[in-house]
Amino acid sequence: MAKKKIQVQGLVIHLENINNKGYVSLTDIAKKSSKAKPANLIQNWMKNSNTLKYLMTWERVHNPSVKVIHMDDLLLNSMDNRIIISPQEWIKQTNSIGMIQKAGRGGGTFAHEEIALDFCYWLSPEFKVYLNKEFVRLKKEEFNKKNLEWHISKITDNIEEVRNLLDTIPGQDQNRNRIKGLED
Repeated sequence: MAKKKIQVQGLVIHLENINNKGYVSLTDIAKKSSKAKPANLIQNWMKNSNTLKYLMTWERVHNPSVKVIHMDDLLLNSMDNRIIISPQEWIKQTNSIGMIQKAGRGGGTFAHEEIALDFCYWLSPEFKVYLNKEFVRLKKEEFNKKNLEWHISKITDNIEEVRNLLDTIPGQDQNRNRIKGLED
C-alpha cells in the first residue's frame, strides 16, 4: 500500500495504515518544534503523567493484550525525574498497539491518530486545530470515494439483474442485452 502524506502548516506528515487503523508519524509532527530533536520531544511528552494516564486508558480500551501491571510500573517510575520513558520502552513493556516504532528511512515513532492528536495538543494547540482540520478533510475524501464505489457497485448489480431478466424472455438474443466491451 502506498504511504500517504498530509501537509499541515508547511510540514509534511507521513500516514500509515496498519491493521486497518490510521497511524501518524509523531516524529514528523515533532519536527514542528525546531528547538529539540524529535525523539527527545516525544520522550518529554511521555514523561508527563497525564500523557501516560491517557496512553494507559487508550490501551485498556483498544488493546485486549495490554500488560496493565507494566503500565502501572511505568507510571510510578515516571515520577522519578531521572527515568526517561521512550516509545520503545513503552511498546516493549506494555505490548502497546497505540504506538509503533519503524526503523530505517521513513521510520520513527508512529501513533494511532487519536494518540497523535493528543501529542499535537501537548505540542501546540494551534497546530492541533490545523492537523484536525486536515484529518477531517482526508476522512471526508475517503468516505466520498467509498460511497461512490458503493453506488457504482449497486448500479452494476442492477444492470446485471435487468440483463438476467431480459435473458429469460423467450426469443431474446442474449448478445443483444450486452454492451460490447463491458462483458467480463
